[in-house]
Parts: sequence; C-alpha cells; structure tokens
Amino acid sequence: MKIALGADHGGFALIEQLLHDLKQKGHEIVDVGTTSSDSVDYPVFAQAVARHVAQGICERGIMIDGAGIGSAMAANKVRGARAALAYDLSSAINSREHNDANVLTLGAGLIGPVLARQIVEAWLGAECREDRHKRRVAMIEGGAARTSSPPGDYGYGAPPPASPAGSLPSAVPEDDVERVMRRVEELLGTSLGQAGGLLGSHPRGPSVASSPDTARRFLDLGAGRLTTGPAPGRIPEDVARYIDHTLLRPNATADEVKKLCAEAREFGFAAVCVNPVWARLVAEELKGTGVVTCSVVGFPLGATFPEIKAMEARRAIRDGAREIDMVINIGALKGGDDELVLRDIRAVVEACRDGSVCCKVIIETALLNDDEKRRACRLAKRARAHFVKTSTGFASGGATAHDVAIMAEEVAGAGMEVKASGGIRSYADVKRMIEAGATRIGASAGIAIVEEAREVTISD
Repeated sequence: MKIALGADHGGFALIEQLLHDLKQKGHEIVDVGTTSSDSVDYPVFAQAVARHVAQGICERGIMIDGAGIGSAMAANKVRGARAALAYDLSSAINSREHNDANVLTLGAGLIGPVLARQIVEAWLGAECREDRHKRRVAMIEGGAARTSSPPGDYGYGAPPPASPAGSLPSAVPEDDVERVMRRVEELLGTSLGQAGGLLGSHPRGPSVASSPDTARRFLDLGAGRLTTGPAPGRIPEDVARYIDHTLLRPNATADEVKKLCAEAREFGFAAVCVNPVWARLVAEELKGTGVVTCSVVGFPLGATFPEIKAMEARRAIRDGAREIDMVINIGALKGGDDELVLRDIRAVVEACRDGSVCCKVIIETALLNDDEKRRACRLAKRARAHFVKTSTGFASGGATAHDVAIMAEEVAGAGMEVKASGGIRSYADVKRMIEAGATRIGASAGIAIVEEAREVTISD
C-alpha cells in the first residue's frame, strides 16, 4: 500500500518508529515531514497528508501529533479526506469499517509505540464493506448520497415521502427502527418490555406475578422480556421466554449450533448464546424469528485486555449478535483493582452501546465472596451495563438463589437486570432464581426445563 506519513514535533519520534516498521512490511511510504523535533505547526503537515490521499497520490495517510485531535480537524478541511483519531484497536477498526476513514491520526502523548503499531496494523487491514456504511460515507462526502442509496431510500437531505398518519415511512430500514427503540430504552433507563417500565424503575400496577395473563399479552405484542415482582407467579408455560438456550462447549460443531437454533425457534427461547465464532451462523438461522443472538466475550476466564474484549464484542456485533455476555477481570476484582475492572467492563459496554445491543456482565460468583459480588455489581452499574450475570458455567459452581438475591439488590433501581446461569437444570431451579430476582436464565438444559414446566401446567 502507498501511505503518506506526517508528524509535528510531538509526533516525530513515534512516526520515525512507524516509518521503519511500515517499510519492513513492504509498504511504499511518502514522508511529508516534519524532519526533526523542532517546533512546527501540525495543520501544515496534517493537510499535506490529507491532500496526498484526496488527490489519489497515496491510498492512505497517517498523521501524528501530541493528541491527534487537531490533526484530525485540520485534515478534514481537505475535501475527499476522511480523517479519524484512534486511541485503541476498536476505534481504529470502527473508523475503517463504519466510516471508511482514509487518514488516521494518533496522539503520541496518549499511546506508546507498541499500541501505535497494533492500531496502525489493524487500521490498514480493515475495510468498509457493508452497503449501509458505504451509503452513509457517501452522505459525509455530500451529493452522492441520493444516487448511492438503495431503492426506495429518500436520500440525505431530501424530505421523506408522505405516509399515512401514525405510520412510519415505508423507506425506514428495520434496523434503524430497532436502534430508535433501543435508544428510547436507554433514555428511560429500562427496557420497553418491562412491566411498568415506562412509569420508572419500579413497576406500578400489575406485575408478572400478580397478572400472568396480562404478562402474556405483553409478550404476544412483542415485549422482549418482563421483570417480575417478588414472585414469578403461576406462568410455567412462559418459562421459555426467560431462557437463553446455550451451547458454549469448545467442541461444538456447526450442525450442533444449527440444531440449537432450531430448538430455540420451536420452543420460543429468549436467545441463543454461543461462542463468538458462531454468532454469524446463529444470526442467519434465527433471522425473522424474534429469538436473539447472544455471544460471549472474554470467555471463560476474563483474563485479557479491555481493548481486546471490546474488539471481540464489536466483531460479534457486526456478525449479528444483539446481546453480549462478557467476563470481567476476576483477578483484578479480587486484587482490589476496581479501576481496572471498571475500565474492563466499560470498554465492552461502550462497544455494545455503539452497536445498540445489550451488555451482560459475568462476575463468576463461585470465585467471589459476598463483598466482591457486591463490588462487581456496583462497577457494572457504574459502567452502565444492562445486566449482571452469575457464572460462565466453567468455574467450580454456578448460580445460587443467594447470589442472585445479592445481585438483584445491588442493581435495583438502576434499570438493570440479573441473569442466572450455571448448573440450572430443572424448572424448580428456574423458579428459585426468578423468585430471587433473576429476569433471565442461561441454561443448556432449556428443553428439559420447558417440558417439565409444561407438566407442572398440566398437573395444575
């Protein structure tokens, strides 16, 4: 690739290191300066990089100053340049895949040479391939948006076609409607599917426990999930809607994953939860069913870097995951490094919120004492996660009603929910978890649980 490189005095040392690395990898470099660490004006070099790219002299450009912000602003004054500041792997990849950025700016005062090399490599390797992203890039460029829009789209800057009162324009894509709905949920601090959710964090009026028929009608109208009152009530026939049908074995095959999806469609489970490599397949298998694709991240140990977990989450989201179950850095929590745990969770939560998807935080309760469980929940709450979850199923123990009760107490009033997972094999287990405060169940024995629940319904 032919790459334009530029830097001011603050970025000179770092660009020299990157220059050597890029040449070793076979790239052709056009160095626009600066040539020393003497003080210079970054806009001069940022715009020189941008012009080389905009005029087609180079395919990409990289500019480094102290923070990277000013260079991005200066480069974006050049028509045809799309400059993006990246500070980690996920922002670099996102700038390419979503925004087709052709100029990368870095801040030498924010990142070191090792991370800079990783960011540059990831940015150079990423591509903008999705039609919807290309259409939006055309909107940024201006003028080309209408011709590049798909049939029926009314294009950037044009008024939408008239539509009947009370209805959405026919051209609004379904995924845009989903994003609007999810944004409303975020602003309300609760799920639109929660009973009484529009009235605040605590339901007022009938709950799932007191009015199961009303609850069923909400579900029939499309509610994704319902919170419970102090007890789950007699609605065993609805138990499937609580369950994430799960297959996380390392030796799972594509045929087994397809079978899992078929079972989820048949029984109406809330979600199918799989390892990230299967997210795209599951999303394809579940398309149009209402069953959600869920992927785990940092699984099962959680002992990796926040930026890696964020990148893993973004990839799963691009592949169709609508829920992400991430494992915290358990050792950091037990060692008292709450700031690292918060940063760990927040990195994934931000990736999820960027993609308008739900983030569940697995705290691995079997490895924690009660104080640590409470701290983990508070950190997940500070990071603005949607759920806390008990277990991976790979530790020494799984969910207990005691742990669920602690977690539910800690996140009460924050618009968050609790997922109980690990060792749940019977309807009685599910009932105990719901009574303790769980609103979602992770289980590989979902079919057996539903069939047992049906027997309970018949005998009643």
